[in-house]
Amino acid sequence: MGDDSEWMKLPIDQKCEHKIWKARLNGYEEALKLFQKIEDEKSPEWGKYLGLIKKFVTDSNAVAQLKGLEAALALIHNSHATNKTTGEVVSGVVSKVFNQPKARAKELGTDICLTYIEIEKAEIVQDELIKGLDNKNPKIVVACVETLRKALCEFGSKIITLKPVVKVLPKLFESREKAVRDEAKLLAVEIYRWIRDALRTPLQNINSVQLKELEEEWVKLPPAAPKQTRFLRSQQDLKAKFEQQQAAGGDEADGDDDDEVEAAPVDPYELLEAVEILSKLPKDFYEKIEAKKWQERKEVLEAVEALTKNPKLESGDYGDLARALKKVIGKDANVMLVAMAAKCLAGLATGLRKKFGTYAGHVVPTILEKFKEKKPQVVQALQEAIDAVFLTTTLQNISEDVLAVMDNKNPSIKQQASLFLARSFRHCTPSTLPKSVLKPFCAAFLKQVNDSAPEVRDAAFEALGTAMKVVGEKAVNPFLADVDKLKLDKIKECADKVELVGKKGGGGGGGGGGEKKAKPAAKAPPAVEAPAKPSAPPKKAAPAKAAGPPKKGKPASAPSAKSKKASDTKETVETELSPEVCEEKAAAVLPASCMQLLDSGNWKERLASMEEFQRAVEQMDKSEMPCQALVKMLAKKPGWKETNFQVMQMKLHIVGLIAQKGSFSKTSALVVLDGLVDKIGDVKCGSNAKEALTAIGEACSLPWTAEQVVSMAFTQKNPKNQAETLNWLANAMKEFGFAGINVKAFINNVKTALGATNPAVRTSAITLLGVMYLYMGAPLRMFFEDEKPALLSQIDAEFEKMQGQSPPAPIRGTKKAGAEEEGDAAAEEEEVDGGAGDIMDLLPRTDISDKITSDMVSKISDKNWKIRKEGLDEVAAVISEAKFIQANIGELPMALKGRLNDSNKLLVQQALNILQQIATAMGPSLKQHVKNLGIPVITVLGDSKSNVRAAALSTLNAWVEQTGMKEWLEGEDLSEELKKENPFLRQEILGWLAEKLPTLRTVPADLMLCVPHLYACLEDRSGDVRKKAQDALPTFMMHLGYEKMSKATSKLKPASKDQVVGMLEKARAVMPAKPEAPAKAAASKPPASSTPAAKPASAPARNQSPIEDFSEPEPKPDTKKAKPAGPAAKKRGSMELKVKGEKDNAKQNRLSRGMPSSEQGVVGKKPPVKAGAKDEEDKSGPIFILVPNGKEQRIKEEKALKILKWNFITPRDEYVEQLKTQMSTCLPKWLQDELFHFDFQRHVKAIGAMIEHMEAECEAVIGCLDLILKWFTLRFFDTNTSVLMKALEFLKLLFTMLSRKNYQLNDYEASSFIPYLILKVGESKDVVRKDVRAILTMLCKVYAASKVFPFLMEGTKSKNSKQRCECLEELGCLIENFGMNVCQPTPAKALKEIAVHIGDRDTTVRNAALNTVVAAYNACGDQVFKLIGNLSEKEMSMLEERIKRSAKKTPAASAKPERPQREQPTNPNSTFLRKPAQEEVPNKLSQARAQNAHLEQSAPSIPKEFQLDLEVFENNHTCASDIPDLVQHKLDEVLEPVMIPERKMRSVSPHFDDIHNSSASTINFVISQVASGDINTSIQALAQIDEVLRQADKAEAMSGHIDQFLIATFMQLRLIYNTHMADDRLDKKDIFKLYSCIIGNMLSLFSMESLAREASMGVLKDLMHGLITLMLDTRVEDIEDGQQLIRSVNLLVVRVLEKSDQTNILSALLVLLQDSLISTAGSPMFSELVMKCLWRMIRFLPQTINSINLDRILLDVHNFMKVFPKEKLKQLKSDVPHRTLKTLLHTLCRLTGAKILDHMSMIENRNESELEAHLRRVVKHSANLSGLKSDKSTEKGALRSDDKVIKAKVSDILSEIFKKIGSKENTKEGLTELYEYKQKYSDADLEPFLRNTSQFFQSYVERGLRMIESEREGKGRIQTSTVIPQHSTDSYLPSSSTVPISSNGEDLNAAAYYERLKILRQRRGLENSTPEEDRPPLSSLRPSVASSTDMLHSKLSQLKESREHFQQEQSHTHSPTRSSSPASNLDDLKKRLERIKSNRQ
Repeated sequence: MGDDSEWMKLPIDQKCEHKIWKARLNGYEEALKLFQKIEDEKSPEWGKYLGLIKKFVTDSNAVAQLKGLEAALALIHNSHATNKTTGEVVSGVVSKVFNQPKARAKELGTDICLTYIEIEKAEIVQDELIKGLDNKNPKIVVACVETLRKALCEFGSKIITLKPVVKVLPKLFESREKAVRDEAKLLAVEIYRWIRDALRTPLQNINSVQLKELEEEWVKLPPAAPKQTRFLRSQQDLKAKFEQQQAAGGDEADGDDDDEVEAAPVDPYELLEAVEILSKLPKDFYEKIEAKKWQERKEVLEAVEALTKNPKLESGDYGDLARALKKVIGKDANVMLVAMAAKCLAGLATGLRKKFGTYAGHVVPTILEKFKEKKPQVVQALQEAIDAVFLTTTLQNISEDVLAVMDNKNPSIKQQASLFLARSFRHCTPSTLPKSVLKPFCAAFLKQVNDSAPEVRDAAFEALGTAMKVVGEKAVNPFLADVDKLKLDKIKECADKVELVGKKGGGGGGGGGGEKKAKPAAKAPPAVEAPAKPSAPPKKAAPAKAAGPPKKGKPASAPSAKSKKASDTKETVETELSPEVCEEKAAAVLPASCMQLLDSGNWKERLASMEEFQRAVEQMDKSEMPCQALVKMLAKKPGWKETNFQVMQMKLHIVGLIAQKGSFSKTSALVVLDGLVDKIGDVKCGSNAKEALTAIGEACSLPWTAEQVVSMAFTQKNPKNQAETLNWLANAMKEFGFAGINVKAFINNVKTALGATNPAVRTSAITLLGVMYLYMGAPLRMFFEDEKPALLSQIDAEFEKMQGQSPPAPIRGTKKAGAEEEGDAAAEEEEVDGGAGDIMDLLPRTDISDKITSDMVSKISDKNWKIRKEGLDEVAAVISEAKFIQANIGELPMALKGRLNDSNKLLVQQALNILQQIATAMGPSLKQHVKNLGIPVITVLGDSKSNVRAAALSTLNAWVEQTGMKEWLEGEDLSEELKKENPFLRQEILGWLAEKLPTLRTVPADLMLCVPHLYACLEDRSGDVRKKAQDALPTFMMHLGYEKMSKATSKLKPASKDQVVGMLEKARAVMPAKPEAPAKAAASKPPASSTPAAKPASAPARNQSPIEDFSEPEPKPDTKKAKPAGPAAKKRGSMELKVKGEKDNAKQNRLSRGMPSSEQGVVGKKPPVKAGAKDEEDKSGPIFILVPNGKEQRIKEEKALKILKWNFITPRDEYVEQLKTQMSTCLPKWLQDELFHFDFQRHVKAIGAMIEHMEAECEAVIGCLDLILKWFTLRFFDTNTSVLMKALEFLKLLFTMLSRKNYQLNDYEASSFIPYLILKVGESKDVVRKDVRAILTMLCKVYAASKVFPFLMEGTKSKNSKQRCECLEELGCLIENFGMNVCQPTPAKALKEIAVHIGDRDTTVRNAALNTVVAAYNACGDQVFKLIGNLSEKEMSMLEERIKRSAKKTPAASAKPERPQREQPTNPNSTFLRKPAQEEVPNKLSQARAQNAHLEQSAPSIPKEFQLDLEVFENNHTCASDIPDLVQHKLDEVLEPVMIPERKMRSVSPHFDDIHNSSASTINFVISQVASGDINTSIQALAQIDEVLRQADKAEAMSGHIDQFLIATFMQLRLIYNTHMADDRLDKKDIFKLYSCIIGNMLSLFSMESLAREASMGVLKDLMHGLITLMLDTRVEDIEDGQQLIRSVNLLVVRVLEKSDQTNILSALLVLLQDSLISTAGSPMFSELVMKCLWRMIRFLPQTINSINLDRILLDVHNFMKVFPKEKLKQLKSDVPHRTLKTLLHTLCRLTGAKILDHMSMIENRNESELEAHLRRVVKHSANLSGLKSDKSTEKGALRSDDKVIKAKVSDILSEIFKKIGSKENTKEGLTELYEYKQKYSDADLEPFLRNTSQFFQSYVERGLRMIESEREGKGRIQTSTVIPQHSTDSYLPSSSTVPISSNGEDLNAAAYYERLKILRQRRGLENSTPEEDRPPLSSLRPSVASSTDMLHSKLSQLKESREHFQQEQSHTHSPTRSSSPASNLDDLKKRLERIKSNRQ
């Protein structure tokens, strides 16, 4: 039992760790009781047990373990912090509990796991349990499976992630242990409950018997969806709902719960492991697939088919495989193999899903063509393949290929294409099937509806029906305008039958197509399909639209493809006719005489024949004109060799006629082109030849004609022909537009021309390039980069001319296309959109794959970095040589990828440069490398070096420019990157996304995957990451929507969730608008608007058509435009608008062209034109309509609450609607439409119009001013800067106009505008803030400043620091300009609120608050201190410093700016706060003050405070009665002497000439300038002090100011170090000069020992700190002569060590060493240098020991050892501090011997001091060494100890007393005690205690003692003696406030004032203070403060007082000494002070 009693006494937590199991058992029991009692989940009690919890569960004793488990469960359940212990506890449970035989233990273990899941730790628990499945002990495995099952059963599949569990299931089924298999079966059944058929696929390979058993179990499961029964802590709302449901019998809430579960069925694909198949392909696959024998081909296809059956494939490069399969499908004659290849493709597409998307475009056309096969099994295989492929891409991407086959002759192809579209539409949503995509399809279906083949018709009906079902009747009807009712009914009938895939019961209903569609979705038994489908489409949903722009304008080219097809079908395709047939045909239409004379030998006859020919052609009808026959007749001998020019001209003219009038085919054209080209250079016939060519161009399309003509011209040698051909082409391009031109075809000929010897050819070539540049832009130059520099400069000059011009509108080439409504509009869109992309495609690209040798690749991966670099250099060379490269770059991607994480950062940068090079060289085909090379670039953004990150970012942007954003956002790669917890990576990615996302119209759904990581970033440790995440939030939201994003927060912890939801709310307010929706823009493309109702705005809407192009940040958005939409596109790119006329012109042009091209438009052709016309006329006339009393009415309504009060955080829709309604009466309809349009450009336009009309219609503007201002408040919530800038421009003009009209805003207008304007003052952009400040300034002219004040005060409460700062600055301006009356509700309240900001976190806010208080100080003087209330010491000192600085700048400011300011007094406010530099703010204040003084023309000699009083009196008549007397009094006293400080100030300026007459205040002033923030001021002050110090006779004047000077100096050093050095704007030479001055001054000062010894310990410590920091500042070395500077500092440090008071400097170094060792932030070099100084001091100790106050040094060492005991010192990294200290003590002991122990008088409780023990050891050791006799030493010891006790007592008592005096609260008590002590021990020596304090402190103590003496002796005539010293001392304590107002507000006693006056007089030199010589030697005990801050305070207060009371004290003529002043005088003085005081209040 003895043992028991031992442990029974222990506390609970110790029992739990006891080695005796019974003790532990008892501990666990007590702990359990304790845990159940503690109610606060955050109680500190829990902390004791968190470390023990693992021991609770893993106890080795089974009995104790059971109790431990119970206790652990209670702890986890009740405590807040246990979630940190999840991992260790659960792993303990798995290894030590699940193997226990007791069921209870396992049960508790499982409960613990489930409880951890409940407290949001599901992932960790799951990981540990899955790890447990690998345990060798089957018991543990069984328990883990069981726990997983329970967790899933209770928490459901949303919380338990199933993928990892499903992954291990098959392995569990293979276990040898039956128990494990059985448990696995139960788990599989449970999983099936949650995800149904998605589980089949992963389990399809398990043992068939087991699978059968499972199937049987699965069938038994109830069909109802399971529900979560246990909830996380964060799901309490769900829990409540669930319980409510249970109570109600679980019926009524069933429905919505079902929806929740159904919403996201699990995609089996997600649960699967990806299989890598590329490496498993048969080795000889690519040879055998080409083999002659079909059996061999079949063999390899079977192998591939087996591989592609894997349901999920690893991503890789499947390009070759896809190409091989495509070839089989397209070319193989054996239909069985075609079907197999199709199955393989389907397998690939299904297994790869989106990753197959890149190959989709290659295979779709082939599959569609192959539908001509009749065999059902082939057709079915092809259907499955194309359906599977569709799911990997988007409709846009393949629309062109599908449209191409819709006109095919083969009905099967048409039928299958339509059926394919019908099936595809089922997967679409209205958003993924926009009108732009649907329109061309509908047009094609409408043709098929009338097809002769019934199966084609039916398929078309089905497709149209499906489309109708998806997008709704309303959207499809416009396309069906011409369909008769029967067919329309058929379509509707089909629509009713269609079952969309996304809906429940998917796949089944849509007839055969639907059934077939379902198959390839997942290779699983049929039951899987339904859930599998819905999961696929949402993923595809977004990309469908996004695919637009990246794919080189495919939506545009869809219609254009159709139009081309259409024109091709119309184009006459002719076979070449034989000469005989031609003659026959020609004879039929030409007169016989004409035929006979064609080849006559007489030219006149030939000419006559030609005339007849021409007449005949002119009369012929198009249908009967045999063009080919006719042109062949013309070519008949002599043909083009005709010698007579007249005949030739006729011939050429006739060719043109035929081409114009007939159905002219390319065959006909080829007959004549050669001849035409031959004559194009002919002087007489050239123009006719050109006209003929143009006509042929119109007939056969310019692209084809141009290609033929140019190649013919350059096969000839005639330079004239070549030049003229190029000229013709240049002109033709302008006329026809650039659409379809094959640049590649004639670029080589242009190059030949550029190299021609004939200058005319060269000139023509350059002109042609200029025209092409109009359309192609910069990429064109790429073709010619290797030309000679001279030539290049000519080309560049030509391009320069074209810069900024937009291409002319095409006037030809629309003949054929005129019939189709799409024609050029589509082409144009294609151009603008894919402009650069198309051109990039035309560039001749080199295949460099063979140059990327394996040798080069191995070099890049070499171990030696130099060889790696060599490899990279070679690659760079290859690429730059090739210029433009093909997408195939061999093994280079993998090699480069390796270099992106190279340890050598230079190589990383080089690799990035190469990737950038590749991007420009490869162009758009770069897309296929995004995943393998682009994503690794993103990884580099996480590099710690900023230059590497910058390089990676520019590479990334170069890539995105080529590829578009879609590829980057698809898939999980980006979210994986964002998941990495690297702050650099996160902030860069988020910054990049925030920049890119707003430019996109749509994004892939995968962006959602980034959201959880984005939320994590919002709470990242790094502030930068958090900021970037907040910036990115709105851009994510604009694409994903608020709903989705707030839903995603449900997985967050409750605390995080609240925070994130708050941020989402904010983001919602600033969410940028998406770029224009494509549907509208596309609709307004063809001039006949295709929107169902032609809105009046449709004409302007067309202006924006090219907006679409900006969803992709193309490098040159406006490079080639064939349409006047050009300017609009430019406008969208924020480029300069064209002059107005040109724009209107374009609009006219567009409208006029709108008519013919809209013939087939579905909507009538007139409305848009009318709308345009109406628009034009509407816009004349006034735009502001004056409604009498309208404003008054609105004010009434708002007061009566009939309408919403204009007051919101962010504007809701109802506010906007209300404003719209109110404005409808005051503004014309068109302007209102512009103002409330969703496009910001319209706003800019509207504001422009308002600016134009404002002056002319000012009355009406004022009439609806409230509405105008309200509308502008809405604009303040827009994120678009251009609107904001335009709005501010308008407002500036508006307020100028209002002030000119002397209009005053009413409160209603002001309150609905000013608060929102103030929001903008916190805008991050400087330009915006500048404008807002200007408006605020103007505002005060039209609205009382005192009313603006409260709004600004409200603005200072903002969370935005910029806003707080700006508002405070504005308040300062108001006080500055309007005096204190402006402060509302009262100055006291206002200033108290302002002063709160002096303690703000943000420096700029602190500065602004200080400046504002300074402005108030300048307005009302000392009264400010009463008004601002209590400030902390630190804040008060900051304020005093700022007031001091502003005061010292006033004289300078008022002297200089006098002249200029008088000239521009319009804005007195402008000088206050208009520059960002913080240091200069006081200066601005003073300038503003100076300026104000001039404005008011007040007498310059009267200080501001008195003016203010007068102002108050004028405005406030209540106190008029007793004022005049007082003011008079004041002025009398003040007026004459006020000049004195002026004179003194001036005497400071250039030199200290009359140094001896100058008083201390002059020196104070100059010293205060040393710490100035302005470098020049500081240098001047230092120069003046230097002059004094260099002259021995004058130097004495500095005595008494040394500390003050040193403080100023190290403040300046600190300022340079922290501010100036970091400011790039400052010239480093100035800083160097300042440093030099400081060091020069110091060297002078420290060469005079008498002055140097005055420096006190605290000041020396700070000075040494400053100097050592400067020596270590690496930035100094970068300055020129920096090394020299550091050497000077070194010399100075040595000088300081030698010359200063040795006690002080030694003490300072010890304290500095202690500080530097404590702070971890400093550099280790710092403490080393401090120790070097100490060693130097130790070296000189033998010489200096006598002048050192050892008591103080030992006290410092004692304090040091208290902070760093021996043990702690030894733990430091370096042992030098320890050695230094030892050496110091040994040296002291060596020099003083045993006496050293007498010097410990200042150490309290020395017995505990480690120092004493150490010294005794050392002394003893040295005593033994020196062999001292023991008796002597004992004798001495006895004496010593006695003596010591007395000494110690005295010193203890005195140090206690001085401590009291030094403290603020007990100073009175301390002085009294000191007085009594002196009475008692009259011989007591106070000298050591006073010796090293400041003069100020000494005189203060003497004065205090004198006062007490006078009271005690009854000399004082005042009875309230106790009060006086209290207050007076209060006001003189170094750190206290200097305002002499007692804390409880009672009046101060006159004695205190007297005392104060006395000091002031002393300071001004009116009363001699004790001469310096009499001062005791300056080494004594340290004051109670170890630093110079307090001293600084006292100096500041001295300075301040000296300035404040200057006037008063000059006028007092009382005798300076206290004793002689008679009582009457005193009473008089008291009364006067009372008066002043009451008045001030």
